[in-house]
Amino acid sequence: MWNEPSAGIALAALEGDAPRLPSPAVVASVEPGSIGEELGFQPGDRLLSINGRRPRDLIDLQVLVGEEELVLEVEDPDGTRHTVELEKDLDEGLGLGFTEALFDGLKQCNNACPFCFIDQQPPGRRSSLYLKDDDFRLSFLYGSYLTLTNLTAADWQRIEEQRLSPLYVSVHATEPELRRRLLVNPRAGQLLEQLAWFAQRNLQIHAQVVVCPGVNDGEALTRTLEDLAGFAGGDWPAVLSAAVVPVGLTRFRPAGDALVPVDRDRARRVIAQVEPLQQQFQRRLDSRFAWLSDEWYLIAGRPLPPRDAYEDLPQQENGVGSIRAFLEALDQATQDLPHALPQPRRLSWVVGRLVAEALQPVVARLNAVEGLELLLYGLPSPYWGQDQVVTGLLTGSDLLSGLAERDLGEALLLPAVMLRQGEPVFLDDLSLAELERQLPVPVRLLHGADDLVASCLGVPCQSP
Repeated sequence: MWNEPSAGIALAALEGDAPRLPSPAVVASVEPGSIGEELGFQPGDRLLSINGRRPRDLIDLQVLVGEEELVLEVEDPDGTRHTVELEKDLDEGLGLGFTEALFDGLKQCNNACPFCFIDQQPPGRRSSLYLKDDDFRLSFLYGSYLTLTNLTAADWQRIEEQRLSPLYVSVHATEPELRRRLLVNPRAGQLLEQLAWFAQRNLQIHAQVVVCPGVNDGEALTRTLEDLAGFAGGDWPAVLSAAVVPVGLTRFRPAGDALVPVDRDRARRVIAQVEPLQQQFQRRLDSRFAWLSDEWYLIAGRPLPPRDAYEDLPQQENGVGSIRAFLEALDQATQDLPHALPQPRRLSWVVGRLVAEALQPVVARLNAVEGLELLLYGLPSPYWGQDQVVTGLLTGSDLLSGLAERDLGEALLLPAVMLRQGEPVFLDDLSLAELERQLPVPVRLLHGADDLVASCLGVPCQSP
C-alpha cells in the first residue's frame, strides 16, 4: 500500500502502483542576494527534488527547504540535469518564486451549489474562470474558501501533520440536511463533526455563510451562527470568525434555481438579525465573532459600522470591512491636501454603483482643492445583469457602455481590482489595452488610496 510522506513524495519509493509524480516546480523569479541567486538559479529552471522528494506544492516546498543540508536536483530549460548540495541556516529560504502554487493539480469542487458564482458565468471565456477550486492548500496559502466535502483521508492527515491552519471554510448552514441541500452533496452534512475534529487538534478555521433569502436566512442563519460560536470559545478556538455575505446572482445563472437576490428590505432584516447576535457574542466571547460584509449596509442604505466594530479585520478579503478600511485609508491620504494645484486638473474615477455613495465625501474633500475636479461614476453591470455591483465585478464591456459619451476629463482612474491579478484583463476577457484603445482618454490604474490622491494631485504614485 502506498503511503505519502508528510512533505513531498519520496522518489526512491516510486514503484509498482505508486501515484504519478507531481510536475516539477518551475522557477519564475529569483530574489537578488538570495541563496538561489548565489547558486545560479534562473527563471525557467525546474526544481525536480529536494533531498530525494518531489514537492506537491508550495507548502511541501517550504517544509523541505527548511532543512540545514539540502540536495537539490535541478533541470535547466535545455533539459540538462544537475545536482546541487548546500548547507544553510535552518528555515532559511532559497529566495525563489515559482510559476504555480500547486505542482500536482488543483483539487476541484464536487458540489453543485445553485448559487455558485462559477456556474453563473457565460460560456466561452478563459478557462481559468470555470475552475471550481475546493483545495485546502489554496485555502491555507491564500485564504480561498473550501467546503471540506472533497477531502480524502490523506488530506485530513496532511492538514493535521503539517498544521495547515487556519483554513477558510464555506459553511452556509450547520443544520445537516439544509447544508446537504445547499451544496447538493450528501457529505455536506458532516460539518459539525468536522469542526469537532479541528477543535480536538487545536486547528482553526474562518467561516463564511452565503445567505440565500428564503433558504438559509432567518432561524437557519441564527442556528448557524450560534453553532459556529459554540466552537469559538476557550484558549484555542476552532472557529476564529464568521462572515455573513449576501448571495450574488447574475443573469447567466441556471433557470429555475428558485433563488432571489438580496434587496433593501431583506438586507435590513439580516442586519437587524445579526447585530443583536454580535452583542451576545461580544459578551460571551469578548468578540463580535460574526460580521456582516459591507454589501449588506450598502444595499440597505445604512451607514457602515465604525472601524473599531471590525476589530482586527479577520475577513477583510471577504468584503468584511474592506470598504471601511479603504475609507479610513482615504481619510489618512487626504489629511494634508494642498489649498490649490499649480495647474488645473480634471479627472474621472469609476467604481461599482454599490459603493459610489459611500465615496462621495472623499470626492467632495478632493474637489475642495482649488483647481481639481474629480468626477465620480458609479456604474451598474449590464454584463452580469446587476444594478448594484461592487467595483471588482465591473467588466470591460460595463465600462465601455457605462462611460460612453461621459465627460472623462483628461484621464480615467481605474481601480486595479477590476483586472485579473498579474494580467491586464477584465472578467469578460476584454484587455486593458483594448479598453484604452476605445476610450478617448488614457487610463491610470489605482492600487489604493495613496494612488488616488497622488493621481489627483499630479504627483508620482508610491504604489507598485
